[in-house]
Amino acid sequence: MADSDHSMSFGCVTRRLALGGLFVAGVGRAFGASRATAASDVMPDPAPDPAVVLWRDWNAAYEQAMWRCDRLQELEAALAERVDGLWTVVSVPGGEETIVCSKAALDRIIGERTDMAEIRDRAEAELDARQAHFEVVATEIGYFEGLRAEQAGFAECAALLEALSGTPAVSLSGVVGKLDAVLRNGADWEDRSAFPWPQIRSAREDLMRIGRQLTPHAFFPDGKR
Repeated sequence: MADSDHSMSFGCVTRRLALGGLFVAGVGRAFGASRATAASDVMPDPAPDPAVVLWRDWNAAYEQAMWRCDRLQELEAALAERVDGLWTVVSVPGGEETIVCSKAALDRIIGERTDMAEIRDRAEAELDARQAHFEVVATEIGYFEGLRAEQAGFAECAALLEALSGTPAVSLSGVVGKLDAVLRNGADWEDRSAFPWPQIRSAREDLMRIGRQLTPHAFFPDGKR
């Protein structure tokens, strides 16, 4: 399962603007270098793709959430070393011993049998004692705090992914960002070799290759930045 917030700005050079630059240069050659320089001076900087901006936010949140996930796994391992499980053993008269992990399980096993009242009381007391010990140790090592942080982190990722899905991309970089977020959000928890993850990964790489050919200096989300 899994802190530092960061955000970055960028300039996205689209093919349309690149062609526009070639057109201005051509005009300059025809009517003089000074005209070309003046035209380029007033050309506005391209606005960042809102989909890429959201991808940056999602990427930062996702990396942080995965770190919190790893941290929680470490806390769970530490907890397991100090807590001997939340269970007890119940011996049903005329039956086999059964491992019970909750009072609801006791109800299913014992039901309304009055001849097992003492067994129920003993089992409930042991479950309560183990639960109390678990909570003391978990609080001491910061497990509950880590669990809340992990849950909050993945909730933020889910909200940003939903926002990213609803934001139209205005460049190939934005489309790549959307595919990258979907790919990592799903493939990190499932079999990366199973459908549709290889297909999505292939489409993302194709778009990145084409985009870098069209706009060599543009930023393309690849999950490594």
